[in-house]
Amino acid sequence: MGMAAGYYLAKRGVRTILLDANDPPHIEGSHHGETRLYRYTYQDQRPYVPLALRALDLWKELEAEASEKILDQTGVLSIAVDGPSSLESKLEAARAFSLSVERYSREEILKRWPGFTLPEIAEGILETRAGILSPEKAIQSYRKLAIQEGAVIHPHTRIENITYHNNGVTVQAKDQTFTADKLLISSGAGNTRLLQELELPLKVMRKAVGWFSTEGEKFRSPNFPGFVITKGTTDYYGFPDMDGAGLKIGRHDGGQQVQFGDVIPPFGSFAEDEQDLRQCLNSYMPQASGSLLKGSTCLYTVTPDEHFIIDHHPNYKHVVLAAGFSGHGFKFVSSLGEALGQMVADGKSEIDMSLFKLDRFSIKG
Repeated sequence: MGMAAGYYLAKRGVRTILLDANDPPHIEGSHHGETRLYRYTYQDQRPYVPLALRALDLWKELEAEASEKILDQTGVLSIAVDGPSSLESKLEAARAFSLSVERYSREEILKRWPGFTLPEIAEGILETRAGILSPEKAIQSYRKLAIQEGAVIHPHTRIENITYHNNGVTVQAKDQTFTADKLLISSGAGNTRLLQELELPLKVMRKAVGWFSTEGEKFRSPNFPGFVITKGTTDYYGFPDMDGAGLKIGRHDGGQQVQFGDVIPPFGSFAEDEQDLRQCLNSYMPQASGSLLKGSTCLYTVTPDEHFIIDHHPNYKHVVLAAGFSGHGFKFVSSLGEALGQMVADGKSEIDMSLFKLDRFSIKG
């Protein structure tokens, strides 16, 4: 979010400094792993659907400006294995916003994508303009363009302290001090440290993803879509085999709570790292349950309601906070980057994001 916001601010002519404890893109946060789903049907329609639609326009603009392919519109198929009830909210969003979706019966899914094995009551919805984002390429593109617009980036710059003033901020790193009129704090899991005085209700969760070998071409892109499989309250998500790297799958719920700054146990440290993923494959895509080609972990920073936190600091209106993207934020990086830039420069965003305000929680400050 921060890199995108920095680009949009610099593009407006705002003098912009970007500080990062690492050197983005990197593997220490929530943006690595080669792929992310872009989709646009949401149960909580506002502001998610308007943000998703704006994001699509901005992803296309970014591709053109950076001369880089970032979004592959393979479509994203959401499958409800327990029957269509969990799809109704997606259909309501599609009707409300005239979104491009196609509804599929079990038989229609199996005919078009024979790699699936599904129970009789399963149904699906294909978001036809959705697809697969390349997160590392997106961040590299925003970084390159931000620099071209005049932004200054300081990688490997860990923030030690922030002092808030009535008309500005002082940010202390190990060997450098920065001053600014306004500040955006968008540090992923690091928000639990930088904003600890507010006691935000954020949990940092370790998540596992795996890439598995598959049989034949049916699981290869473009023959196979990005997918979400829902059974009860459990959600799996995944991606077709891209360039022979294997079918990638992860579980949205579950995981292990960790503390920011801890050494994160690598993939395979817990039996469920592979077991959970293979259980889904064995049940619904058995021909994709081949050998484990590689595994990885990432971090979710989760709020109690899994809605984002985007608001001004409760005591300092020249400071904007962006936190708790709860494992479903990357698709919005482009539109939220633009919106966060508007909040910093103008005091408010064009899209109403009141759902994300801090006052829904009891916080210090």
